[in-house]
Amino acid sequence: MRTILVVGGGYAGFYTAWKLEKKLKKDEARVVLVDPRPYMTYQPFLPEVLAGSVEARHAAVSQRRHLHRTRIISGAVVSVDHARKTATIRPSEGDEFALAYDIIAVTAGAVTRQLGVPGVADEAIGMKHVEEAVAIRDRLLTGFDRAATLEPGPERQKLLTATFVGGGFSGVEGFGELLSLATALCKPYPEIKKSEIAFHLVEARDRILPEVTDEPGRWVVRSLEKRGAHVHLNATVVSAVDGHVVLSDGTEFDSDLIVWTVGNAATSMVRNHTDLPVNERGMLVVRADLRVGTEADPVADAWGAGDDAAVPDLAVPGTWTVPNAQHAVRQGKLLASNIVASIRGREPKQYKHHSLGTVATLGLGRGIFQYKRIVIKGLPAWLMHRGYHVLAVPTWERKVRVLAIWLAAVVFGRDIVSLASVQDPRRAFVTGGENR
Repeated sequence: MRTILVVGGGYAGFYTAWKLEKKLKKDEARVVLVDPRPYMTYQPFLPEVLAGSVEARHAAVSQRRHLHRTRIISGAVVSVDHARKTATIRPSEGDEFALAYDIIAVTAGAVTRQLGVPGVADEAIGMKHVEEAVAIRDRLLTGFDRAATLEPGPERQKLLTATFVGGGFSGVEGFGELLSLATALCKPYPEIKKSEIAFHLVEARDRILPEVTDEPGRWVVRSLEKRGAHVHLNATVVSAVDGHVVLSDGTEFDSDLIVWTVGNAATSMVRNHTDLPVNERGMLVVRADLRVGTEADPVADAWGAGDDAAVPDLAVPGTWTVPNAQHAVRQGKLLASNIVASIRGREPKQYKHHSLGTVATLGLGRGIFQYKRIVIKGLPAWLMHRGYHVLAVPTWERKVRVLAIWLAAVVFGRDIVSLASVQDPRRAFVTGGENR
């Protein structure tokens, strides 16, 4: 029986394995999925995890709960020798081992680019995983707790200052949601004035949200600034050592919370440790039907999709599909269908997806939507964002859980409890319950 190896359990990998289970006959092939995390992160919900509008576990979809016929290996694929159809796997526990396969689907996703800025590796938090979103939220809430006990001054101001680096969708949505939460915290924290809260959004280009056109992008900037935010365009972070942020335009300030969302880079395995073809950016070269290789030179039994693959965008000839959830989910579904088709001797289909529009949350009750020339702003766009994503999150179990949290928040508001202590769970035990 054939072995299909799925590398990575993110959007594309999870949907590939999930759909393969439904399409394959029991004796047709076995599926093996390798990923260091036991869940798929639904990343569009991470900004709402920051704001407490979605419970952290509800933004994650358990692999073992939904993949019943797939062998799941907790670990990472560190190299692929496709000429020998062998992958080297580093498990979470134990020694590395080789795994033979017949067909490989590379859906390893991408990693956050750090750019080597001094202090970033020590001070910043990314925003690609649930754990990071929880840490950002807890850092803000703990900062408010600490600032409420201090007199006005540099230390208090640093605790009330948050910085997001990167003005793409991830950065802007996270920034808007966390700003909404911080503003709402002024009511339960009467010691802190709204004017003391400082939120900085730093973007190297002359605009934010490149997925929308210029005027809606400028409207988002005006909307954020009206809420008290500082948007720094055409600026980069030069240093962030010890939380002291220095920008290329000369601006300097101290920030207790720095969130790094400057874009993606291909994983080290795809860039450097495989004999599969990659382009100059280290991304897997794939055809429109998701086979690895080119039209003239396809690679047999190798497939790729998601953020680590340069998938031709047939809707916009001459370009590649952007690395977002909308494409990764659809590519994962098609990838499963095409693998099954190839096993059964049929021709695979090409991936072509016309955008359904762009929608983003900017905080509770605020959003923006654009489809071609149609632009919707404010509450209607925010409701469209929530409606789309509660339908898009995989499995009915997750849809119901998320919807229940949203309905409860309408009545009781967002939860503002910080659980930062979970990052050091033994402290209370070691200190006998004392705060030290």
